[in-house]
Parts: sequence; structure tokens; C-alpha cells
Amino acid sequence: MKLSNLGLGTMRINQLDEMYPAQDMLMQSGQLVQYGTGIMAYGTVPLLVKRKLEEVIRECLNEAGLAEVQLPTIQPKDIWDKSERWEKYIEEGVMLVTESDKGTFCLAPTAEEAMVEFAREKLKSYKHMPTTYYQIGEKYRNEIRNRGYLLRGKSFLMMDAYSFDVSKEMLEVSYQKVRDAYLEIAKRLDIEMLPVVADNGSMGGKKSEEMMLLSPIGEDTILYNPKTKIALNTEVLEKENYQEYLKEEYGIEDISDFEERRAIELGHIFQLGTRYSEIMKATFTDKDGTEKPYYMGCYGIGVSRMVAAIYELSVLKNEEGSVEGISLPYNIAPFKVQIIAKMDQEEKVKEANALYAELNKAGVPALIDDRENINFGARIRDAKVLGTPYLAILGGKVEDGKVELENTKTGEKEIVTLEEVIKKLGK
Repeated sequence: MKLSNLGLGTMRINQLDEMYPAQDMLMQSGQLVQYGTGIMAYGTVPLLVKRKLEEVIRECLNEAGLAEVQLPTIQPKDIWDKSERWEKYIEEGVMLVTESDKGTFCLAPTAEEAMVEFAREKLKSYKHMPTTYYQIGEKYRNEIRNRGYLLRGKSFLMMDAYSFDVSKEMLEVSYQKVRDAYLEIAKRLDIEMLPVVADNGSMGGKKSEEMMLLSPIGEDTILYNPKTKIALNTEVLEKENYQEYLKEEYGIEDISDFEERRAIELGHIFQLGTRYSEIMKATFTDKDGTEKPYYMGCYGIGVSRMVAAIYELSVLKNEEGSVEGISLPYNIAPFKVQIIAKMDQEEKVKEANALYAELNKAGVPALIDDRENINFGARIRDAKVLGTPYLAILGGKVEDGKVELENTKTGEKEIVTLEEVIKKLGK
């Protein structure tokens, strides 16, 4: 893609937010635009990062046998009345509500109710289960305390999945299947996502785990054993029977070796049991001909929160410890390399265009800085703001037919031919 087509304008970066420098850089460079507290618009590069995360999530969930669906994000009040959660969400101020001459509706903060209504029309017999549906779409919560730009907003992209089973034992099988899929997602994204013992809270059910990323900017405090890599949220210790709960559900008997760490919650998985199916009278016909409630699990991943976390993990710092850019992981970067040439040297511009064409032909997504009236140093600074993993620099110090290829994460540079760039990045 040509950089002039991104519509970025002039990128001027001033003093950055110490806690969230990467996202502040996105804000200052116009790659994120805030319309109101917790309401964001995405520019091309972070939007493509988000889509890449969606792609990885879909691949892993589809491989695990989950079925993708799409539910409405505007939902009628009556389905929330069935679960008796409408008044609770209204009292807590979480629900965003709209009144019309056709009734009262909410912007969905979650989808347990909607998914029960969706499933009851199809899963009428034990023969139709186990089934796990998932969707990726916007959710809306009137968060009292928005923080960390994309980490906690009023509107956010979420993957939410819901399993339907005939028994508690089969629910545990579905739960483990989705749990394994989460760990595969983390593996493909090259991040360490820890299952953390958690409290089900208002969701109900008996067992849950948060999927956490260890990070000093996290708002959650967890207890973590670095040897066993077992972790639990300190909120669990507020349960009256926490010792019995930890032993019975997770086999944890001693937490004396656990250390306090900060972490970002990227997802949460729950065994809900029959809470929602019973109260909403959603049943199936079992083998013996009796009507029984579904055993349900629900599973969420904050996709936009994951975007934020990965960006913050990807900051570049100079020797003085100051943030000077971003280097996105190669496997999710929408553009693998940015081509920068001395625009006042005709031969360099010609070679840059030839390299760009060959990279596109080889299937390597590339950016070429074709902007006019931008000096050479500013082009390199802008490339690091965009998070491109590699820079291909055709400057005056490099002989014709060759490129200075820089790994923006490590700072390593090598002089290579145009053909070697394609070979190295096309693998």
C-alpha cells in the first residue's frame, strides 16, 4: 500500500502517556480517534491488526469445532426480563437503553439471553448436542471508569461463545475444549496467556478462569506461582470458602509460594451450569423422554483489549529508556516492511518501486513511503510510529541495487540485495 493513501496527515508525537505509551502514540498520530470517553475509531493499521486477531481467533475456534453465528447487538427488554437481569444491569448503570414506539431495547453488553433464545429453536433433543456457538461483534457497556484507551471502553469488540450440553460432565468436556483453543490462540499470537482461577461473580455458575497477560499496566492483581505457572485472582480470596473452592475445583491446596503480580484480563471462561436455561425455561428432550435444562458454558475474549495489550507489549525504547516507536509482531503486522527511499534520487525511487512491486507479487504486504515534501529522517520516524517490523531503506549511503534492511524490534541492520529482501520476508 502507498503511504499517501492512508490519509494520516502529519504525525507529530509529543510527550507520551507513561502508562500507555503505544496507544497514546496511536492517538497522537491519528491512528486512533476518540469520539467520547471510551468510544474509539480505528485507522487503517490498528484496524488491520484487529482483523488479524479475529482471523487467528476464528481459525482456532473453527478447528476446535465451534460454530460461528451472529446475533443482534440491539436486543429487546423482554429476553432480559426472562433471565431477571434487566433490573440488575439498569441499577448498576451498565446497560445502554433506547426507548421507541416499538418497545424498549438495549445495546448488548453480553449475549447469554440472546444465545439461549437462539439455541432453543434448534437444540431440542439430546441428539443435537454438544454444540458451541460463537460470534465476534461489538458489545456496549456504560463503564463508569474508562481507562487505558482500548483496554476498557464503552464500545468494544468481543468474541463470545456459548456451549450447550446435556450434563455437567459433558459441560466440563466443552469447557476444556474451549480452554485449549484459547491457549492455542495465545501460542499462535506468541503471547503468554495464563488461565487464572477466578470468581464467577454476577455471571453465576460454579467455576471460571480468567485468561490473563502478565503486565505492569494490568488493573488486576493476581497470585502467581512462577514454577507451576498456576495463578489465581485475589478476588477469589474474598469467598468465605475459598480454600475449599480452590481445592475442590482446581486442586490448589497451598498458595504460600504464590507471588503478587499485575495482569491484564484478555478473556474469561465460565461453567454456568443450568442457571440461565432454568430461569428462561429453555429445555431439550433427553434420552428418557424427559425435558431437561441445558448445561451451559460461556467464554469471552476482548479482541480490542487484546489489540491494546499487544501494542503496549510492542513499544520500542532507546538507550535512555524513552519510547521511540512500535514494532508489531511479524505474524500479526498488517504490513511486514516499509520501503523508504531518498526521493530526490531518481534511481533510488525507481528501485524502491521495483522492490514494492516484487514484494506484492510475492504476497508480502508492504508499505511504500511515496509522500512528497517529507524529509528522510521524518520518514524513518513515521515508519516506527506505524509499527512496521522491517524497514527497507534505500539511502545515499547504500550502493545501487542494494537495501539497508532494519529489524525495528532489535535494531539489527544488514545490507542486502533487492532479491534477498524478498527471499527473507517472503518465507
